[in-house]
Amino acid sequence: MTNGSSPIDPALMQWLLDTDPALRWQVERDLADEPEHVWQATRARVATEGMGAELLSHQDADGQWAGGAYFPAEFDWESEEVQEGQPWTATTWTLNTLREFGLDAAALAGTAEKLAANARWEYDDLPYWGGEVDACINGFTLANGAWLGGAESGADVDSIATWFAEHQMAEGGWNCEWVEGSVRSSFHSTLNALKGILEWEERTGDTRLRPARHAAHEYLLRRRMLYRALTGELVAPWATHFGYPFRHVYSALNVLDYLRRASLLEGTAPDERASDAIGIIRAAQQPDGSWTQERRHPGRVWFELDVPVGEPSPWLTFLSLRVLRWWDAAVVGRS
Repeated sequence: MTNGSSPIDPALMQWLLDTDPALRWQVERDLADEPEHVWQATRARVATEGMGAELLSHQDADGQWAGGAYFPAEFDWESEEVQEGQPWTATTWTLNTLREFGLDAAALAGTAEKLAANARWEYDDLPYWGGEVDACINGFTLANGAWLGGAESGADVDSIATWFAEHQMAEGGWNCEWVEGSVRSSFHSTLNALKGILEWEERTGDTRLRPARHAAHEYLLRRRMLYRALTGELVAPWATHFGYPFRHVYSALNVLDYLRRASLLEGTAPDERASDAIGIIRAAQQPDGSWTQERRHPGRVWFELDVPVGEPSPWLTFLSLRVLRWWDAAVVGRS
């Protein structure tokens, strides 16, 4: 067994390194402490090898994937597929994955302009880079637009930044169901908004949404990342179940991955109110040092990004070890 403050077992480290370039470069950088020229060389392979190259091969001539913004063009809302789960093949989901893989945006040169010209949201036929009414979708689009180069590349997402400032709820978070009248913040919506705002802030240096992000950050910390405010009960089973890819679903690991990134950006120490979530991650580690794929979000995919349920997951193991390494280093530094 290993943990974030102890050296990683060499066999476990090698298992993590013997993976697709999309994961390997991150292991090299964040766990193996390889010099930059090493992990950057591996990162460059994402565009030409493995899962990154495969996703790029499915791009349509008009810049989209599967012919649609959030759903495939031919998606039938009356079909049985609706019951099976959200399809994950359309443009937004594929961009999310490629961005999380660390693909150099140069590999998608011209895509932002093509999407500006050709992609429309399924909701009200709104233009792609203007976002729509869903906080999660707007978080994804804000992040993807910043990654692809912002207004200079054709991905002008400035109006989405303004949207977040205007639609924050009194509790501090966001809820995709606000259009249905909800006035309560949602764990899922708030985290997806936070991740999008943070990515945009990192890439643009624009800090105008930082107060809003801090307020949403505090909304989750007041609930110790896991619990309902009124009852103190676990918000739902999904909070403690890990699955990769995260998609839009909140979990202790997903939110701590965000907290780590925010902490590193701002140079702040971890907040003790996240310690219960850290405990959930520690408790899920297996005797061999890995973490198990506990769930998959059903729905159509181009191909599977990780192992089946019940198997040791390289992605979840990497993400968990990285979070624990950050947390434990900060705790040692304070002691």
